[in-house]
Amino acid sequence: MPLFCLFLCLHALSLPALAQTPAPPAGISQEQFDALVEAIGRSVVEKLKAPAPASAPAARGGASDPVGVATPDPLEDRVAQFVDRGAAALAAFPELGRRLAEFPKLIVQAGDGRGLSAFLLLLFISAAMALAVERLVAALFGGLRTRLGARVAATSGPSALLPIGAILALDLVGVAAVWLVSYGAIGIWFSRGVGQDKLAAAVLAGIFAWRLYMLAFRFVLRPALAGARLAAMDDGEAAALYRRVTLIVLLITTLRIVIRLLIATATPAEAIAAGQILVTSLVLSFVFWMAARSRIAVGRWLAGLASTQDSLAGRLGAHWLTVAAPLFLALGLTQIYGAVVARYTVPNAVLLTLNALIALILFQTLARYLTRLRPAAAPALADGEPAAEPTADAVAMPVPRRFTDVVIRCIRTAVLLAIMVFVAQSWIVDVFALVDEQGWRMLARSSLATAVTLFLAFVAWELVDFFTRAPPATASDVAAAGEGGGGSGSRLATMLPLLRVVLAITIGVLALLIVLSEMGVNIAPLLAGASVFGLALSFGSQALVRDIVSGIFYLSDDAFRIGEYIDCGKAKGSVEGFTLRSIRLRHQNGQVHTIPFGQLGQITNFSRDWATVKFNLRFKRDTDLEKLRKTVKKIGDQMQADPEFANDFIAPLRMQGVADILDNAILVRFKFTVKPIQPSYVQRVAVKTMVMTFPAIGIEFADSMVAVQTMGAGGDQATAAAASSAQNRSRAELALSTEAGQ
Repeated sequence: MPLFCLFLCLHALSLPALAQTPAPPAGISQEQFDALVEAIGRSVVEKLKAPAPASAPAARGGASDPVGVATPDPLEDRVAQFVDRGAAALAAFPELGRRLAEFPKLIVQAGDGRGLSAFLLLLFISAAMALAVERLVAALFGGLRTRLGARVAATSGPSALLPIGAILALDLVGVAAVWLVSYGAIGIWFSRGVGQDKLAAAVLAGIFAWRLYMLAFRFVLRPALAGARLAAMDDGEAAALYRRVTLIVLLITTLRIVIRLLIATATPAEAIAAGQILVTSLVLSFVFWMAARSRIAVGRWLAGLASTQDSLAGRLGAHWLTVAAPLFLALGLTQIYGAVVARYTVPNAVLLTLNALIALILFQTLARYLTRLRPAAAPALADGEPAAEPTADAVAMPVPRRFTDVVIRCIRTAVLLAIMVFVAQSWIVDVFALVDEQGWRMLARSSLATAVTLFLAFVAWELVDFFTRAPPATASDVAAAGEGGGGSGSRLATMLPLLRVVLAITIGVLALLIVLSEMGVNIAPLLAGASVFGLALSFGSQALVRDIVSGIFYLSDDAFRIGEYIDCGKAKGSVEGFTLRSIRLRHQNGQVHTIPFGQLGQITNFSRDWATVKFNLRFKRDTDLEKLRKTVKKIGDQMQADPEFANDFIAPLRMQGVADILDNAILVRFKFTVKPIQPSYVQRVAVKTMVMTFPAIGIEFADSMVAVQTMGAGGDQATAAAASSAQNRSRAELALSTEAGQ
């Protein structure tokens, strides 16, 4: 616009030199037209003489302006402002002391005729009555609390929530009594609305808040009720920690009331900042004192919240002070910074952060208490001696994961995410002011779908992991494996590893695609690329596709299961596991064979349903076969009644009859049918029992040697008999080794 006016003025001034003055427009005279042109010219000249404003980029960028003056740095301004206000706050300590000294006089002036002694007496009576009523309620329900505590100690898992909740309800009755007495006293003695009454209401409300806040710590520590204590510590440690926490919470409540009184009495901002600095320093000192005195007890408590003591969480819990001390110091310094610069949202953010940490620890304590393993209770001894500790084998046995553990893990994750969101909003919006409320809502709205997707993926994987995890080995399985036997897993247990892999890949891919889509990434090229890659893989790796397809059909036909002994022609062994394309066999000598499914061919399964074992033994030709049959039948019945083999036998050990007649022996065949778990072990036990039983009843195994006696050899018959008896000790093993293949 100034350039246009300048052009218009110059054009008007140049008209008389170039040509004659044109006639004025219709409706105005020549004099009026000349005056208008002259006014426009003067306006343009004045605008040209005015100083030019600083350029916008220079002002925004903090660089030098046209005359070379530098724009101050905002960070330097903030530091200088903090230093100035900090010095003013430190200089205001005398004013703070004077204001605190004037409190008694101000209380008297605000009493509307009530003296300081009467006010303090009524306030003391009200507070004492509120606390006494809480103690009275606790004493009235003392017996019930003890019985509920014993029930909590005798109950494991989520069933303990009912008695724990009942004890908490009794505690709430006591806190409700405090509220009733406190607000009743406010209505009776402090209802006039004067300054004294407002102070009394603030003090009594603080007492109620103090007892309500301590309810959370009483819920976990239970200093007088060891049976219902959730934290891992003894009675003395729990009582000492509860007293220290009570003292610190009472101190914080009292000092906050003092700060509010300073604000209500129109105390200067510098004196209020000095009071907040003093309050923060006192609270930090008491917190560090409590942490130092309770370091071992709290370390044992927090270390018990981890799954194992050797894990990272367990080590951090045991050395919690190395993490908590810098955190407490940082929060205290932040509180002082907020007091100095008059950012009154900082205390709320600090308090919210502390409450969030305490809530997480208390929730984790409850979750760990409900999911931890409790050994079976030993029978009580008559003389009051302590019950015996569980054996090492019982402690070492793995614990099956329960569905309650999955639910608690998902709830804990949801609680953690919610607390992180609230704490982040408090610091980002209120303290650091990185974004405003509207910006935070937009950010939260855009990231909500991502967070929900990741949480649902976590829940889905937890469910998949729970339902597809192989059950832990039992004591019988361990014993069978130690004896060299092998068991046949169920068909579902065989399919679980492959199912876990497929579901894990599916959940991960779907979650990744949804998150990328919510973040604004176009996933159509990714889907197209994945399709092309899959098509190229199917055409270029025909052997891989054949192995995968063959494995699918083998599994669908239930040809083998985990733990079964199979023969595929190329190798023999027990099935240890498999992947999408191959199977892994463990030979009885220890070798591991990895065979692609496409090369398996015909499979012979030795571990399905039942196994019949037949073996031959050699006896002397004059053996009483009926006596042998009855003896073997008796041995078979004894083995079938033995608890070690009772669940294995399908058909007992029996003698089938004479299989062959040799030159100096008869060959007798025996047979039994058992489950295909450890048939060789059962056979060895049966032969061992025969060897130990037959000599006592006169049944002898045949000798594989032929005795030849020549004429004139006057050998001692007793010596020959002794030699024959010595040879009989190995007849059973020799007969078993020579005839086992028949």
